[in-house]
Amino acid sequence: MDIVKSINNVPIRLTDERWVHIIENHDDLAGYYVEILGIVEYPDYVIRGYEGALIALKQVGTEKFLSVVYKEISDSDGFIITAYFTSKIELEREVVIWKLQR
Repeated sequence: MDIVKSINNVPIRLTDERWVHIIENHDDLAGYYVEILGIVEYPDYVIRGYEGALIALKQVGTEKFLSVVYKEISDSDGFIITAYFTSKIELEREVVIWKLQR
């Protein structure tokens, strides 16, 4: 298990169970363990997900993102739920919580 800090400075866990879930359901992410952790810590965007979840996004193409869904349970604990590549995000339709200032 590894832990990184979110943009809100909350420790976010990536457990072995969640990592297995991610690579079993999205085998194209098998070599992206470090990147998934890094996206939570250094995203391009964070948008609102379902049921209190947050989605950290890193743009990997003109219209493609690596998305990491995580939940902050408290100020001192959170966990990664899943991760996936997507081209279906339209930022202008999402609730953007945080954006990297360039």
